[in-house]
Amino acid sequence: MRALVTGGTGFVGSHLIDALLARGDAVTALVRSPAKAADLPARGVRLVLGDLHDRAALVQAAADQEVVYHVAGLTGALDEAEFMAANRDGTANLVAATAAQSPGARFVLVSSMAAGGPSRPGLPRSALQAPAPVTMYGRSKLAGEEAVRGSSLPWVILRPPTIYGPRDRDNLIAVFKIARLGIAPVFGSGAMELSAIYVTDLAEAIVAAGMGGTVVGGTFYTNHPEIVTSGQLVRLIGETAGRRVRILPVPSWIARGTLAVTGGLASLFRQRTILRLDKANEFYQEAWTGDPTPFMERTDWRAAHDLATGLPLTYRWYRDAGWL
Repeated sequence: MRALVTGGTGFVGSHLIDALLARGDAVTALVRSPAKAADLPARGVRLVLGDLHDRAALVQAAADQEVVYHVAGLTGALDEAEFMAANRDGTANLVAATAAQSPGARFVLVSSMAAGGPSRPGLPRSALQAPAPVTMYGRSKLAGEEAVRGSSLPWVILRPPTIYGPRDRDNLIAVFKIARLGIAPVFGSGAMELSAIYVTDLAEAIVAAGMGGTVVGGTFYTNHPEIVTSGQLVRLIGETAGRRVRILPVPSWIARGTLAVTGGLASLFRQRTILRLDKANEFYQEAWTGDPTPFMERTDWRAAHDLATGLPLTYRWYRDAGWL
């Protein structure tokens, strides 16, 4: 298969490229930084330099593709307008280029659970429920989904939850670091229910979305069926690192005050950050869980790693790479 990948130098995108190359696919990567992509040409990946607002680069990258995997996205921004410019308008630009250059190509959007919004305890969210994002980021990812749904392309949308595993610099690595101290803060009481996905499992799910025959036109949650509370997750990470962790609940007023300060300083100095006040709208929900059953029923995909398997693999990779 001829496949285009955006975000190929990032956490998820790099694992997706690994999976595609292992299949023998011909991979093109749209990249902004040649330095970050320096190893890819030697592995057989064709590079196109540019971003999601570079029309010439998009036309070149999208030409003669059979499947487009749109993984790139902005997670920290100056404001909602910047989120929308990247996650809505950038997606729309790629959709338009694909429709013009490869109108039969399947378009797989890697969105986020944030686009659907939080769930309720014991009731994982389904894509059939009306979306209810609670942050600027979530709204921008939902807007990107809508740009895809309105296209003439055969499309599939995936909504992964918390993603962890080797090469992750943004999600659970901070928890791994602090858990070694034997004490770790959690938002609220630690009872928030969570879904998670090991990164190589997600990469295989993305590939399945590009190849499977009964997923076109669908939006799917892609996570391990296991549900864990935030407190349990922190304790499991501590156990993985050989430490018994004491949970330190963080009240909402403290977190909101801190986020107001960090977000305000970031705005003052025009710095991008995920640590803005509206992020508390995610941190203090009862649950962020998704139902992967529809995707599992329509494909052969199954998440191979539960937390008991995936966390030790992640810890060992961090340790061996010197990231801890």
